Parts: sequence; structure tokens; C-alpha cells
Amino acid sequence: MAATIAAQYGEAARAVLFYGSCLRDVALDGGMLDFYLIVSDYRAAYGSTWLAEANRLIPPNVFPFAHEGLAAKYAVLSEADFHRLNGPETRNVSVWARFAQPSRLVWAKDEAARDNAIRAVARAAPTLLSAALSSVPNDQPPLDLWRAAFALTYSVELRAEKGSRSQSVVDADPARYLRFFGPAMAAAAVGGKRCTGSWRRRRIEGKLLSVARLAKASATFAGGAEYIVWKINRHAGTDIRLSDWQKKHPLVTAVTLLPRLLRSGAIR
Repeated sequence: MAATIAAQYGEAARAVLFYGSCLRDVALDGGMLDFYLIVSDYRAAYGSTWLAEANRLIPPNVFPFAHEGLAAKYAVLSEADFHRLNGPETRNVSVWARFAQPSRLVWAKDEAARDNAIRAVARAAPTLLSAALSSVPNDQPPLDLWRAAFALTYSVELRAEKGSRSQSVVDADPARYLRFFGPAMAAAAVGGKRCTGSWRRRRIEGKLLSVARLAKASATFAGGAEYIVWKINRHAGTDIRLSDWQKKHPLVTAVTLLPRLLRSGAIR
């Protein structure tokens, strides 16, 4: 599946990573697989289209994908942005919060692309812990610190998952997080740049960025409104149904649904 995604982008494709809830699940039917496609640069990936500029200004672009009966979505980042967004130089939690969790490098164009992807992902866990230590006690047990760190990142974005999701991420593989804790803390200490900044500011910026990405996805993601509602219903236990008009106008639908969903707690 990863190779098929990469093939759409020809020489621009560098690596494909698999991550998310389906990585932890045995049964994939009914789920949506999550991939990140890493490209050399956006102009090489898209040509001289507006998609290249959209990906540069509000990364990543996200597209739906289906292969052999499985549904998926994939996000596109350049190698440079993937490296930067996994590190402490950005307040945006979106990438380093995800790649501090388990992921798999399932396709790489060559050894250089593989090494670049590994180096970028290796920055994520130290960045997460470094950022969390500015707001949570650092004398708590390692697993509790991981849970607290993920809870902070989940509070930054508009998310359909339940509030306990940050705990379940750690509890799905506690041995992995215990094994990673020491090296990640050591890397954070010697990395030369702490991930600092106000979490209040991150929340404001993160939710505004989530709305901007939602708006952009209405133009790039076929069936975007149905996907958003499917994700909310799946994670929040709601039963939202869209009219034909709403399906045809995903941006208007997303904007009109947002206040009601925030009030209900279906998304945070």
C-alpha cells in the first residue's frame, strides 16, 4: 500500500511512514490507515500547482486513498519540513506528538531517504518530553510523564477522541515507552535546544491551525465532510448524519458544525 502511494509521486517520493491507531490494531476492516508520504520538495511532488503552495504554507496536505479494499489517508511533507516539524524549533505539536508514538518506516526510495526519515523521527520523543517538562512535574514516574505529555498535545488540537485517549496511547505499549524514556530524556538534555513556550499559546495557535487545515482539506480531500463526521462519530460516540447539500459543501459544513461540536465535547 505504501509503495502504491509513493508511485503516484514518481521521483519526488522519498519515504512512507505508517502510524496511528491502525498500527496497534489486529483487525483493519472498518478503520482508516494513516500514512505520511515524505517528498523531496513540493514543486517536484505536484508541479506548479496551487497544491505545492498550500502544502508549504499550511503543512501537511492530506489526501484519501484506497487499495485492495482498505481505506487510508496520507499526509504529505517535504524532507525539510518533516525534519523541522519533529524538532524543538517549532511550537506546532502536530508532527512531533504523532511521531513520539510508534510508527513504521514501510517504504524508502534509498538508503539516504531511509536515514533522513529515521533522523527526523528520532527528534520527536525528545521534543515531546522537553516541551512537557515546562508544564508538568519531572519527578513523576516515566509512564505518568508520558501520559501527561500526550495529554498536553491532545489539548492543543481540535480532536474527536475521548479525553482518555492520551492515556490509552501509552497503555497500549508501556514497555516501549519505558524503554524509550531514558534515551529520549538524555537526547532532550544534550540536544542543544530545549522545546520551550507557553502551552496556552500553543492551544490558541493549534486550534486556529486545525481550523485552517480543515478548510484546506475541504478542497484537497474528496469526501472530506463525510470523513470528518465518520471520525467524530467513531471516537466520540455521536450519530451525526449529513444531508446531500452538506456533503457537497464540506467547508460550510465544517464551519457550521464546529460550534455545536465544541459545545457538546465531541471534539476538543
